[in-house]
Amino acid sequence: MAELIKYVDVELRQAEQIVLRNVNLTIGTGEFVYLLGKVGSGKSTFMKSLYGEVSIAAGQAQVLDYNMNKIRRRKLPYLRRRIGIVFQDYQLLTDRSVEDNLTFVLRATGWKNKRIMKEHVLEILKQVGMDKKAYKMPYHLSGGEQQRVVIARALLNSPEIILADEPTGNLDPETGAEIMELLYSIRQSGISVVLSTHNLLWPERFTGRKLLFDGGEISECK
Repeated sequence: MAELIKYVDVELRQAEQIVLRNVNLTIGTGEFVYLLGKVGSGKSTFMKSLYGEVSIAAGQAQVLDYNMNKIRRRKLPYLRRRIGIVFQDYQLLTDRSVEDNLTFVLRATGWKNKRIMKEHVLEILKQVGMDKKAYKMPYHLSGGEQQRVVIARALLNSPEIILADEPTGNLDPETGAEIMELLYSIRQSGISVVLSTHNLLWPERFTGRKLLFDGGEISECK
């Protein structure tokens, strides 16, 4: 199993305040990893450090084949194309259809051919069960449907890692379970999923590694 993420004695700060210290962990290909802990315990800060939005204050950090201690700003877009991000609040463009939301991302990441883009978008939407609603506007979709579109958007550029920040936080339990099943199935294709959640039922139902954020440190749960 290849190492995709490796942190050694890492310290993370926000506004000069230490948020996490002594972070030592590795995450490999195809792992499903839960980030557990109270609000403000550093889960989001850790996630942001994985794609360069929060800098490494101390220690050594490797994400994919990038040294996060030395990564240049112009290299960040290339790193981020290999990481899919699923937000709790969707962040879809409300002035365009589902298909156009995804096409916009492809254009922004260098795709050119309209026919190939359309085929790829519909193929990805089919994977998440949304190909029949490609023409719909986001505000005509339920919360669960919007989150499926967000997952499709995260999958567009064949990422090696998916980061999901409270992906079921705004959903009812049944819809949340459907989204978890979808994310869990993605892992089976070799993509690593790192997911923060307050719902302690999910680790019981969908087994994976559990990392507890508490007291400014991260520890592995049994």
